[in-house]
Amino acid sequence: MQPNDVRVLKMAALPTLAVGVVAAVVAAVVAGGKGALGAALAVLLVGVFFSISVVAVSYASRVSPQIMAMAAVGSYIVKVVVLMIVLRAFGDTTAWNPKAFAWAVIVCTIVWTAAEVRGFVKTKMLYVDPDGSRP
Repeated sequence: MQPNDVRVLKMAALPTLAVGVVAAVVAAVVAGGKGALGAALAVLLVGVFFSISVVAVSYASRVSPQIMAMAAVGSYIVKVVVLMIVLRAFGDTTAWNPKAFAWAVIVCTIVWTAAEVRGFVKTKMLYVDPDGSRP
């Protein structure tokens, strides 16, 4: 991974973890231990999904910009489909509170996405080659 990607990953993971802790506490107060477990699993799921996505896009960026774009779109589609499958499969579980799980996934996804966008904006990476020659 490139240093910029590591920085963006940290800038997205830390706020998501903080919000996840708050979500787990709120879920524990509202739904008890099962709510806290559901929220904690949601934070873990979001962290793993988005971290894998950042790593995949970072690796693809070394190959070519076209592959990077395909990796970004492909990883997004895979995340959405797998998340729908997980929510559908565990919608009626009694091991944890499904509503706490679902709300924590939504909140953590929003926080991760916003923090990732902020991280990319703050890295100030060039998207135009200043030394490039005109054809």
